Order: sequence, then structure tokens, then C-alpha cells
Amino acid sequence: MTADISILAIEAIILDLPIMRPHRLSMTTMNRQSMTIVRVRCSDGVEGVGEGTTIGGLAYGPESPEGIKLTIDQYIAPCLIGADATRIQLAMSKVGKSVKGNNFAKCAVETALLDAHARRLNVPLSELLGGRQRDRLPVAWTLASGDAGRDVAEAQQMLDLKRHKHFKIKIGRKSIEEDIGHVAQIRKALTDNATVRVDVNMAWREREAINAVAALADIGCILVEQPVSGIAPLARVARASSIALMADEALVGPQSALEAASERAADVFSIKIEQAGGLFAAWQVIAVAAAAGIGIYGGTMLEGPIGTIAAAHLFAGVEDLQWGTELFGPLLLTEEILTEPLVYRDFELELPDGPGLGVTLNEAAIDRFRRDAQPVPNLRMAR
Repeated sequence: MTADISILAIEAIILDLPIMRPHRLSMTTMNRQSMTIVRVRCSDGVEGVGEGTTIGGLAYGPESPEGIKLTIDQYIAPCLIGADATRIQLAMSKVGKSVKGNNFAKCAVETALLDAHARRLNVPLSELLGGRQRDRLPVAWTLASGDAGRDVAEAQQMLDLKRHKHFKIKIGRKSIEEDIGHVAQIRKALTDNATVRVDVNMAWREREAINAVAALADIGCILVEQPVSGIAPLARVARASSIALMADEALVGPQSALEAASERAADVFSIKIEQAGGLFAAWQVIAVAAAAGIGIYGGTMLEGPIGTIAAAHLFAGVEDLQWGTELFGPLLLTEEILTEPLVYRDFELELPDGPGLGVTLNEAAIDRFRRDAQPVPNLRMAR
């Protein structure tokens, strides 16, 4: 039996977008950003959009833009066509019984359903997640060129523009001595009102991580993100650390968050809506962290503007956001896919007030960068 307001169609398309510079992580280097944009069309004429974006294809994790599209086209869409478009948790529960894992694909579809329903109700999406406690979010910037001089210049430009004053440095590809020297050079060059954190992306072994974290503390680093793989090793490093440790890759949903909290594996949780499995699941991770007295950080998978603003609607409802967010993904892109860009100023991201996500896709840009219509764009370097 078809619901009064039902899901008529779900479309997933892949966009390939150029970025301002290569983005180096411990396991891969990104030279472009590929994302899967999801559109949901409902029987009442309302449409919603979502986004599934990964870092470096399969180098970072088990999902890729190609896999996200395949999962949605072949498994999630057939499961949801005809379902009640207004009962989103019920719809996603149905998906969960038919599709195991694939958190990124589920998040993209759930976001599109929530966007559509919030538009239907003429309220911002944040109202479906408990309401806002703020209209602006502090945003850190990631320095990941791999070159200290270029990173310093980039950070100084962000400070001058009043776009970012908290900086996370990607390390883990070089020797620990080189990495620490790289961070020290950047920390020394920046003003005291700028903070420096690092992200190791699980590149270190436990014993060397303990010594490296101590050295990073000595040079003024205030936080280290996921230096080792796994919850138990992270907990042992955290117990030996004098500065905050943040869990990231270890968090893949509410159950892993509960395990990490029980083990006291980290002082801060980097919460990513895609990694968690969607906005509802990410809210559960936030609840676990808050109950355990663990800091909350708005993490990113370098999503474009759709995934970024979806996460912003969630984090706007967090009471204590001491560590801020890292929702800078759209700023890494050199091309705009919205009719009106997201607003970053005075070191913060402003949330829109319109219904749903509060943003509109630029259809000409979508047509230009969709993979099935155009060749992959070349990397365009920032001047």
C-alpha cells in the first residue's frame, strides 16, 4: 500500500570537482574531490538533496563515490520507492534491514529525506534534530600541502581573511622527527591567537605514538587526532598523554562510540555524519560523548556544501562545542555548486535560515561537473 506522501524517485549522480591544491594525508593524496549527490523526489512535489563524499576513494575507508552510487541505485532506492516520505526513521530502519554497512550511502539518502521533509514543513532542518543553540559555528582549517613554508603562508592568509584561526596539520607520511619539525616550524611562525592541532590518520605504532605526542605537546600542539589504529591502543596512548587526544576513524557509529567512551580512549570525539551512518546516528554519538564528559568536535569527510551544511544543522544543536568544527570542505573546492555559496566570515560558518538545508543547487554547475556528462576536470592550483 502506497503512503499518502510517498517516495517517487531517488537519483544518485557523481560529481568530480577541482580543488585548490593537493590535499595530503598519511595514506593518500587527493587531487580532486568526488562526491555523490542524491536527489529524492516525493509524490507531493517536494524534493530533497543529500551528499555522500569520501576522502581519496577507497584509500581512506571502505566506501567510494562509485560504491555509494551503486548501493543507492541497486539496493536503497528499490527498497524505498513507495515508502512514506514523512516517516524518515522508519524508512531508514527498513534500509538498515536490507543493506548492511554502507554508512555513507545511508547518510546521503537520509539527509535528502530530511531536507525534503523540513522543506515540506517550511522549517530549517535543524528543527527536526532538536533545534539550534547557535546560528554560527567556529571552523578550523586543515593544512595539508606537505610543505611547511606553503602551510605557513596558507595559514597566515586565513588569519588575514578572518576565516580561520584554528589549524590542523596533516602528518604521518614522513618520519616522526620530520613530522615534529614540520609542526614546530608552523607553530613558531603563527601568532599566539592561532591554535595548532595535528591529525596522524592512524599512521603511528603505539609505542612511538606515546613519545611523539609528548614531543608535540612540548612544541605547543594542543590536540592529536587518531595517532594509532583501534580503540584499545588509542586508550593506552591517551592515558600517557598530557594533551588532548581525539578519536576519529575509531568511531563508526553509536556502538563504537559507547566502546570508546567505556575505554576512555579519547578526550574528544570527532563526529562525522557520514562515518556515523547519518544525522540520527551522529546525534546518538553526540549523546554518548556528552554523557561520558567527552569533548565534541564537528568532523568532516571534506564534504561539499550539501554534506557540510547538513552537518552544520546537527552541530548547531550541541550545547557544548568547545572544540569547534572542521566544516571547511567547500572552501577546498575551486568551483561553486550552489546558487548562493555558504557564508564563512569572522572565523565561523553561518547557518542559513531557509527551509530544509537552506541551500539550492546550481543546476548548470551540476551538469558541468557530473561524471556521466563531462571528462574529469584537471586540478587547478591556487595562485
